[in-house]
Amino acid sequence: MAKHLSVSDLKAIVNFIYGLEVALLNWEKICDGVAPLVGKRPTRQSLSSHAAILSAYTSRKKEARNAQSIYSKPASLSIASQRIRRLEAEIADLKRQNQMLLEQFVVIQYNAYRHGLKESQLTLPLPEIDRERTKVQQAGD
Repeated sequence: MAKHLSVSDLKAIVNFIYGLEVALLNWEKICDGVAPLVGKRPTRQSLSSHAAILSAYTSRKKEARNAQSIYSKPASLSIASQRIRRLEAEIADLKRQNQMLLEQFVVIQYNAYRHGLKESQLTLPLPEIDRERTKVQQAGD
């Protein structure tokens, strides 16, 4: 039976994926690398079943495809430190925005529960827009 991962384990694995060099990024390296963090070597399937881990993995893979265009070496250390400060500020802002959205989601989820809406009703897909097949109503119709 697979070991269930705690929230702290998930965060540690996601941080490990973001810290791993793009050239070494594959499921086997991740499974081997996170074994000391979680106490047991997880399988690729158990890791990829978690949305946060899968999202981190796919974003790093996309980053690897565009690595040469994204990471050009800065001309000096001062430019590099400015870039790092800017990126750290951007990360902090995105984390704050994400937290606000999560809080808003909890409020919406609670209100939906109070008004008797079911999860299946809330997760219905949006209706398709039929742009070219709809007939225009004439004045005499």
